[in-house]
Amino acid sequence: MPIYEFKCNACGHAFSELRKMGDFKAQCPQCQSSKTEKLMSAFASHSSSHQCSHSGGG
Repeated sequence: MPIYEFKCNACGHAFSELRKMGDFKAQCPQCQSSKTEKLMSAFASHSSSHQCSHSGGG
């Protein structure tokens, strides 16, 4: 099961939860509101940069 990041629209609290794939409904652990939204995960972001990282291998 993946870890999803959420933000509560009622109190602004950001939190992460281990959820089933496609299960985007979460309750805020701080205020118990169900008015939450799934945030874009940093792992799902895309970069148009084509730079290679430097390595000291050799």
